[in-house]
Amino acid sequence: MSDHPHRDVLLRPDRVWDAVGDAPVAGPRVLVRDGRVAEIGDRVPPPAGALTVDLPGCTLTPGFIDCHVHLLDEAAETAPVGYQVLTAVPALRALLTGGFTTVRDLGGAHLPLNVSLARAVEDGLVEGPRVLAAPNILSPRSGHGDKRPDLSQRYGVQIGTVADGPEEIRRAVREQARAGADWIKFAGSGGFSSPADAPSSTAYSQAEVTALVATARDLGLPCATHAFNDEAVTRAVNAGVRSVEHACLATDAAYELMEREGVHLVPTQYVQTYFLDRLDDDGFWSGSPAMRARYRAYAPALRAGLRRPARSGVAVAFGTDAGMFPHADNWREFPTLLAHGFTALRALRAATTVAADLLGRPDLGRIAPGATADLIALHGDPFQDVTATGRVRFVMKDGVVRHREV
Repeated sequence: MSDHPHRDVLLRPDRVWDAVGDAPVAGPRVLVRDGRVAEIGDRVPPPAGALTVDLPGCTLTPGFIDCHVHLLDEAAETAPVGYQVLTAVPALRALLTGGFTTVRDLGGAHLPLNVSLARAVEDGLVEGPRVLAAPNILSPRSGHGDKRPDLSQRYGVQIGTVADGPEEIRRAVREQARAGADWIKFAGSGGFSSPADAPSSTAYSQAEVTALVATARDLGLPCATHAFNDEAVTRAVNAGVRSVEHACLATDAAYELMEREGVHLVPTQYVQTYFLDRLDDDGFWSGSPAMRARYRAYAPALRAGLRRPARSGVAVAFGTDAGMFPHADNWREFPTLLAHGFTALRALRAATTVAADLLGRPDLGRIAPGATADLIALHGDPFQDVTATGRVRFVMKDGVVRHREV
């Protein structure tokens, strides 16, 4: 549901966590006006004509931010473009009703379709979180983003945004900017779903990564890198990336480098446990034997690596790789982080203030006068029971009520 965008709204939850304090505070009311938080306090009266929303049993928090999603269905990469775009509509709806008011889509194989999705949401054509888009994952040939090398070899059909060597890479970055990119994403290492490499391999040379990041910087665009191992992380950090995605096989030395250089980590832990927990399910892996074999081979190293981020001082931003699993389950990243040593406070800040910092949006991820009114109500207290993050009863985006359970 939605409400008139210019109507004042007074929210009355049991508790408010503004993402600045270390815990929720009982009692405050929050007044929203013209898409912004106008006032917070124990005695905020409802203005004439305001909509008053009572949220008993709920904790009001800033809208969550997922810094690593894939809105388009990867299984539809060879389908007609119109169908590919439509696969994102249920994903957008699921994310918004699940309390995620902002997402960073880190790209598909071919065509900048997520840029159009971002515009469609902004223009009100479809309902969903605001979308910051890296149109495609840039990859070398035989790298993680070279999706169908078999088709390329047999028919000359290339599925993926591939570029090799500094000059080809510079052109590819400029094409992404031309398409309307907010971010540039590239494969720094192999991956578990790659057809032609492995998570322990590196993709681009230092010279190639440096050329890629420098070109993006010249265009005013930050870079995110898919990187699982130390060498891939090191090359990317040395080049000046803004965020490292995954890093699940990286060692403490790589984490110390990220912390020292002020690079954010987006650890995507739930997706790793999603696959690890299903290794003995033959039906689940039907059609993906190579990916299953890789997860089996790397399982001990992955399980050990999942505990490293919590022990580090690196800035951790929340991101899930939703699209590799159902988008409605992305909240499960929260309990997964806690299971691997994070406190509830650090996990919740990862999805609010830290994520907003990564995205360069200080107006998001907090409840404060003047902040964008992205607000959600969780049934329960996520500091006492983190699974409350999966019980979203109310969603407001840009001051407009988008979802409300009576």
